[in-house]
Amino acid sequence: MIFGYLVLLFVVTPLLELAILFKVNEWLGLQETILLVLCTGIVGAWLARAQGFVVLQKIQQDMSAGRLPAPYLLDGLMIIIAGALLITPGLLTDTVGFLLLISRVRAFVKLWLRARIEARLERGDGRITIWRL
Repeated sequence: MIFGYLVLLFVVTPLLELAILFKVNEWLGLQETILLVLCTGIVGAWLARAQGFVVLQKIQQDMSAGRLPAPYLLDGLMIIIAGALLITPGLLTDTVGFLLLISRVRAFVKLWLRARIEARLERGDGRITIWRL
């Protein structure tokens, strides 16, 4: 199971990124393609940092009030993942990274994850996997 994830992460994703970059290079040219990748990385990293600070403040407020900041912890994790995707060269990873910076998308992902976990628990399956290859 984990081998399939690793192949997807380290083989399929870079090949898709290269194919997309070659196609964009045909449409825009080399300099514009490089500039596009650099700009999306810089802007994305800045947005991830800004949103990360907002989530960190919410976590600190909840902790100060004696509340468990569980929803914000998952948001923080998704923002960290978004930041990592955005500084990775490529347009596919940038797209996923930018999507994770949208709060409504993160809310949808949290609902999806919760449904997957609840379904596993209802079946009595001890293992929790997010998806299967």
